[in-house]
Amino acid sequence: MDPAASPHAADHDAPIAAFFDLDKTILARSSTLAFSRHFYQGGLINRRAVVRSAYAQFVYHLGGADHEQMEKMRAYLSAIVTGWEVQTVKDIVAEALHHVVDPLVYAEAVTLIAQHRSAGHDIVIVSSSGQEVVEPIGELLGADRVIATRMSIEDGRFTGVIDFYSYGQNKVTAVEELADTRGYDLGQCYAYSDSITDLPLLNSVGHPYAVNPDRALRRIAGERGWPVLRFSRPTAVDAHENRTVNRPVLTVAVCAGAAMALLWAVRRGRGTNSPTAVESIEKAARSHLLDLLPARAGHS
Repeated sequence: MDPAASPHAADHDAPIAAFFDLDKTILARSSTLAFSRHFYQGGLINRRAVVRSAYAQFVYHLGGADHEQMEKMRAYLSAIVTGWEVQTVKDIVAEALHHVVDPLVYAEAVTLIAQHRSAGHDIVIVSSSGQEVVEPIGELLGADRVIATRMSIEDGRFTGVIDFYSYGQNKVTAVEELADTRGYDLGQCYAYSDSITDLPLLNSVGHPYAVNPDRALRRIAGERGWPVLRFSRPTAVDAHENRTVNRPVLTVAVCAGAAMALLWAVRRGRGTNSPTAVESIEKAARSHLLDLLPARAGHS
């Protein structure tokens, strides 16, 4: 941990908050997509949806998420959750929380959160993932509050309509509203993110930090002299449990990695970069993953 990143105790009366993006800042993966296998096992999604989520995870891991990708993700998640029972989602997340989240949390993030806590700062997670996922994670990490995407609910089910999309400038609006309520001096507050899409959030505080930044954010951080933190040690509660990997799931991960590496090579110019070739590789990767995923009775 960079000593310069250690927060100092407040020397004035106004409360201070540390705002943390979640995915690839506190967690090593997308929080929403990380639960896809459990949603599949709970009967909420089919095999193709799991494969699409696995594919999205690898693309997200390789290149981060720009505005276009975030919009595609928003539309995809909005469509797929339509009709889901809210309580079922909450139950699945609660049951799988430790199994999914524990191995993904960066140890450096846990240390940094503890430092802020010791300095008397509020911990606020600001994520584009749904509140049904973010709130339990926030509670697990000891966050004081979370700001997350909220879906419209009717008769206990998601309608597919997004009431509040916690993304881009919307994050800033929510942070400013919370600051008004809590009395935060944003000029003394901290914000941490990996993505250029959170540039408005980072601009809104006095102490912005880039964590594992994508290329665009890394460039901006360099130009503006913002500290850059490297988190690389996901922590795990039970090391033995984490070594016990389901073979089909491991096979899916390995083959997806190979397919995504090939796709990455194409997009980086080490092979043909024609749109047709890229589309063909993407289609083949998804198809191969689908063949490897074990079937669940009664679902396709």
